[in-house]
Amino acid sequence: MVNYETMLLFSPELEEDARNAIVENLTGVITREGGQVAELDHWGIRTLAYPVKKQTRGYYLRVVYDAPGALVLELERNIRIADGILKFITVKLAKSPEGQEG
Repeated sequence: MVNYETMLLFSPELEEDARNAIVENLTGVITREGGQVAELDHWGIRTLAYPVKKQTRGYYLRVVYDAPGALVLELERNIRIADGILKFITVKLAKSPEGQEG
C-alpha cells in the first residue's frame, strides 16, 4: 500500500454536522476499499489567498491514509459528489528512508 494525503477545502457556510457526515463517509470509503486512515488533521476556517467559488474563507481538512491506487479514484469520485467541498487535492507521499523520520 502507498501513503497518500488529501487536502479538502469545505465551504465555511457548511454546518459542522454536515461536514462531519461528509468526513465519516470519506473515511468509510477508505476503510471499505481496503485502506487505512493514518491521520485526520482539522485546520479549521482560514482566509483564502484568492476567492474560490465566490468564497473568501474555507474550512481545511487534511487526511493521510495508506491505500491501494484504485482507492484514490473512488475517494475522489465521492469527493466530487459531496456538496460543500470547494476544492481538493490528493498527493502521493514519498516514503522516508528507514531509520529516519519524516
